[in-house]
Amino acid sequence: MRRPRPGTIHHSDRGSQYGSLSFGKTLRESGIIPSMGSKGDPYDNAAQESFMATQKTELIHRSRFKTRDEARLAVF
Repeated sequence: MRRPRPGTIHHSDRGSQYGSLSFGKTLRESGIIPSMGSKGDPYDNAAQESFMATQKTELIHRSRFKTRDEARLAVF
């Protein structure tokens, strides 16, 4: 299992599975910072979702990468 990088953030909606004590404990033990969207705010994560959609459409789906390092460099 890969360990997350320091400062990794797990952003989620307010689903009950993400608010459970066991899930929170797992995040803390893994060194992951929990983040939850605001209640009733459908635009909470809109900028990030838009960025990821654009990146997938314009880069990922139009390319073939031979290695992970090649993909990382393209995203960077």
